[in-house]
Amino acid sequence: MRHALSRAETLLLAGLAVLLVLGLVGPAVHQPGAYHHFADQRAFGQLPMALDVLSNLPFALAGTIGWIVLWLVPSRTLGNVERGMVALFFTGLLLTAAASAWYHLAPDAAGLAVDRCGMAVAFAGLLGLAAAGRISERAGAGLGLAVLLLGPLAARSALHTGNVLPWAVLQFGGMALLVLLALCHSRNAALAVRWSLVLLAYAVAKLLELYDQEVFTLTAQWVSGHTLKHLIAAFVAGPVIYALWKSGESRQNAAIATSRAGRRAGHA
Repeated sequence: MRHALSRAETLLLAGLAVLLVLGLVGPAVHQPGAYHHFADQRAFGQLPMALDVLSNLPFALAGTIGWIVLWLVPSRTLGNVERGMVALFFTGLLLTAAASAWYHLAPDAAGLAVDRCGMAVAFAGLLGLAAAGRISERAGAGLGLAVLLLGPLAARSALHTGNVLPWAVLQFGGMALLVLLALCHSRNAALAVRWSLVLLAYAVAKLLELYDQEVFTLTAQWVSGHTLKHLIAAFVAGPVIYALWKSGESRQNAAIATSRAGRRAGHA
């Protein structure tokens, strides 16, 4: 028997509907003509746009570490949906590392669409994890799958129509949802992610992206805002990895305590 939607689930569904309508019927927003002209265009040897390409390595590192920690954490530590969303997030980081590096080798509209598809996978896992931990596992699965489906469609729409509004709604609307979810109380036994740190890293990364040239000038052309954006954005994974590690550690400590209590009872 299916349970009726809770108030929080209904509000989340309504918010998604509003964002979907805005993305579909809102005024068209076109990509700036100079979007692909990044501040730091220096090459190292045969590697073009070297720092913007190489600065994607932290995404790959974070995704790899995340998968290792997830594999080490006992299966019963997380609910099925939380585990699935964490796995989706770390997979998205690995895809983002590859797709963003590919895009920055020769920035163009097609490469940007590929880059955005990789990011959409990471967004889906992150938002699904937040909804699962703050509302319900059903909400987490629904939100994660919705973003996983709509993200690539928004990226494809931007490529073929030049209208980036659907992607902007998905990205910024998704972060607005994450802010609201972070303000909700955590469910019992949910993964204790410090969502405030996730949002802070994301906000700093977006500012660095917006002020790409200004940061490049301010640092005497040592490093650009876009390069730093990649480095800071990879830190979004930190709170998730730490929460995973601590949950596994707590589970292990509880198991040890239970075992010791059992041995003491046996000797009594």
